[in-house]
Amino acid sequence: QVQLVESGGGLVQPGGSLRLSCEVSGSGIIFSTNGMGWYRQAPGKERELVARISIGGYTNYGDSVKDRFTISRDNAQKTVYLQMNSLKPEDTAVYYCNMGSTYWGQGTQVTVSS
Repeated sequence: QVQLVESGGGLVQPGGSLRLSCEVSGSGIIFSTNGMGWYRQAPGKERELVARISIGGYTNYGDSVKDRFTISRDNAQKTVYLQMNSLKPEDTAVYYCNMGSTYWGQGTQVTVSS
């Protein structure tokens, strides 16, 4: 059973920062051989890519978060991170962790509001 558990969401003021974490557990899964990603879904909108990181550490980002968000991974801890800076109200959404385009976490709410 593979589990992805996100944490770090919450309420933050515009211009603030948050760091999301996603820890992977379960037997039969080798974290280091899977690409990882963060997606988000706002109310009434489709789920969209936020950031992805490959096995080799290559990254790509959604246009709306470039230069503000940074994805990273720690293979020893089986964890992927999303550092979010200069947050805007339009970043408000449920953020989901994804592994290998197959497995999903339960999501963590990020709300940007004054």
